[in-house]
Amino acid sequence: MAVVGFDLGCQSCYIAVARAGGIETVANEFSDRCTPSVVSFGSKNRAIGVSAKNQQITHAHNTVSNFKRFHGRAFNDPFVQKEKEKLSYDLVPMKNGGVGVKVMYMDEEHIFSVEQISAMLLTKLKETAESNLKKPVTDCVISVPSFFTDAERRSLLDAAQIVGLNCLRLMNDMTAVALNYGIYKQDLPAPEEKPRIIVFVDMGHSAFQVSACAFNKSKLKVLGTAFDPFLGGRNFDGKLVDYFCAEIKSKYKLDPKAKVRALLRLYQECEKLKKLMSSNSTDIPLNIECFMNDTDVSGKMNRSQFEELCADLLQRIEIPLLSLMEQTQLKVEDVTAVEIVGGATRIPAVKERIAKFFGKDVSTTLNADEAIARGCALQCAILSPAFKVREFSVTDATPFPISLLWNTEAEDTEGVHEVFSRNHAAPFSKVLTFYRKGPFELEAFYSDPNGVPYPESKIGRYVIQNVAAQKDGEKSKVKVKVRVNTHGIFSVSTASMVEPVKSEDSEDVSVETEVESQDQRPIESLSDKNIQQENSEAGTQSQVQTDGQQTSQSPPSSELPSEENKIPDVKKTNEKKGDQPPEAKKPKIKVKNVELPIEANLVWQLGKDLLNMYIETEGKMIMQDKLEKERNDAKNAVEEYVYEFRDKLSGPYEKFVCEKDLQGFSALLTETEGWLYEEGEDEAKQVYVDKLEDLKKLGTPIEMRYQEAEERPKLLEELGHRLQYYATIAGEFRKKDEKYIHIDEMEMMKVEKCVSEVVEWMNNAVSAQAKKSLDQDPAVHSSEIKAKLQELNNVCETIVMQPKPKVDSPKEENPLDDQGDYKAEDMGEDDKSSEMPQQNGECHPSDQNTISMDLD
Repeated sequence: MAVVGFDLGCQSCYIAVARAGGIETVANEFSDRCTPSVVSFGSKNRAIGVSAKNQQITHAHNTVSNFKRFHGRAFNDPFVQKEKEKLSYDLVPMKNGGVGVKVMYMDEEHIFSVEQISAMLLTKLKETAESNLKKPVTDCVISVPSFFTDAERRSLLDAAQIVGLNCLRLMNDMTAVALNYGIYKQDLPAPEEKPRIIVFVDMGHSAFQVSACAFNKSKLKVLGTAFDPFLGGRNFDGKLVDYFCAEIKSKYKLDPKAKVRALLRLYQECEKLKKLMSSNSTDIPLNIECFMNDTDVSGKMNRSQFEELCADLLQRIEIPLLSLMEQTQLKVEDVTAVEIVGGATRIPAVKERIAKFFGKDVSTTLNADEAIARGCALQCAILSPAFKVREFSVTDATPFPISLLWNTEAEDTEGVHEVFSRNHAAPFSKVLTFYRKGPFELEAFYSDPNGVPYPESKIGRYVIQNVAAQKDGEKSKVKVKVRVNTHGIFSVSTASMVEPVKSEDSEDVSVETEVESQDQRPIESLSDKNIQQENSEAGTQSQVQTDGQQTSQSPPSSELPSEENKIPDVKKTNEKKGDQPPEAKKPKIKVKNVELPIEANLVWQLGKDLLNMYIETEGKMIMQDKLEKERNDAKNAVEEYVYEFRDKLSGPYEKFVCEKDLQGFSALLTETEGWLYEEGEDEAKQVYVDKLEDLKKLGTPIEMRYQEAEERPKLLEELGHRLQYYATIAGEFRKKDEKYIHIDEMEMMKVEKCVSEVVEWMNNAVSAQAKKSLDQDPAVHSSEIKAKLQELNNVCETIVMQPKPKVDSPKEENPLDDQGDYKAEDMGEDDKSSEMPQQNGECHPSDQNTISMDLD
């Protein structure tokens, strides 16, 4: 069972896998651990990753990059419209209002959704992981920015589903980094001690994220997160591009922004320049040949200029850091260490700002690029039954507060309640109780729309159906379970109506009653525990750890829309119980839970039909890529054979082909080469396979003659040595040599006969071969010589290697030895009679102690 973690970045991706030796980051087919998040479309197939990035400048309009942030967004989203201007490819609206990418694929115009594009990238990552693990990959954990909303997370899960990946968890980037940091630490404080506070800072290509985490032994709790979703390495690149665009315009009278290819080249060069300035403080040159209109351009910049240019970006770094400290109520002194990850944190000015804020040096103990992927792989290993991982619980935090809105039956007024506060523990479930006579609707939304980097604050509408009044006309009690799951996605997971049942009903109902009563007890005593839940971290933690049992545990910690009505009832009941004597036995009120259907209308969710269509389309494209690869491999095989054989015909193979055949074969190779680059440039796979077979009909005999001429002398020499060896042994046997005197004469005659026959065969073969020229097929083949050698060894080896029979030493001739032996036997018996009890008394207990010590 494969265990894989995918770090799906905006610019590049990393894959980590769990093996017996630990977590390992795997390389792609180019031996590079980094796979660019780029997909390119061609007339025959798709290119994904490194090969796609290589085509980014030459096929700019059909090469898609920087698409991760379009997940779950509408085409008319202000962010999408702003990004649209910077892209080399076309964005168009989909039928469902989402973002579509228009490209030319298979010489036809296609529009792919963002989910499909991400699925293509995941296909590549999946193939890379499978080729490294040598087994199919299904289960995985995928990283996601902590600021992604429900719509964006659901969109990413759809992309994974298109490829056939079972995403066990969408893991927040910073939580993955924290897990990768904490699980290897042996010196963490004990669970009862004060936790160690570590701040993690990540600046990647497109976003800046920070989180504070509390570590205890085998435990990690995310205290809070903060972010700037629009501050990353690409913003620094953009500053350089703008600067050099202005310089080129004034110096060379060229406008790089007028041509897409020129602008992309400038972006690539500016990114290289930025990396060089991170390690050098001197002036760094920028040179681009044939930039525009066959004009070479050049420029230079140093680190201090760069920092001045990006001063406004560097100021934005402190805002999320301040926000984090305010949320978590932490002081700078409480922070033990600050760990930085992400490519953009390598910029010295970024490091300095972070270090200055916390008043301490930043730590770089984690791999800046691979930390997230490794954390995801660790989480996947923890969730997988195939791996035994050190026990380590992870409690994440909800990045945005979530509220529920509903209509009350009495009036047209609406009820609102915040069910999950900001940085609330996740995953987490809560049970809410409503009193209703009919179906009702709940609307989930983000409480603080301004703090969410997404234009739509609504999460979804949920209609609780089939609710009916009780038989006596009273309102029914409806229990609704709301949940933030392991992916960080909010949902109304279940709803049930509590119905009273007469006591004479079946026993099955009474069983349900007992289960129900267990669920009800916490609800009845909610008034006191409501506050406790919101402030009790320990209770929160235990519920996260035993997430599967949260349904029964969560009611004490739930918010009840109707709690004002319920609290007096609870108090009255308690008072009555206190006044009544113990003999008061009330008849049991048996109840049963009736599951209610929930109709969910989410802000962003692909329909089943559309999802199935995407799955089918992706399957067809994977097959097309495979067929095209096989076709190219067949074509390359022909080309390789032509060049390789032509070189060898003028080298080692020259003596093994006659002049006539050499001219004919050379002409055929030249003709095939010309065909490959003209009419044979774009043929079907079978055409290339047939072409190769035609060449091999002439080439294989030449190749075989060469190989035979190389192997035959060595094999004949080996055969000669063995014949000489066996003949020598036979001669020594005839001379009555002591080594071989024990061998039966009839057996040795077999050896002599076999040797003489093989000698005769070998002489005939050598003489026949001597009459043949090198350009003729050999008279004797290497395989025949190997067979003769095997036959010779089979007959002779067992006979000549017979061991001498063992001869007993003459003990009777030495009376002293005999006496000694006899005495020894007597002593042995005496030992048995006299010393064995002593052994049983002394040695055996010591043996037992050794075993128990080993067990300890």
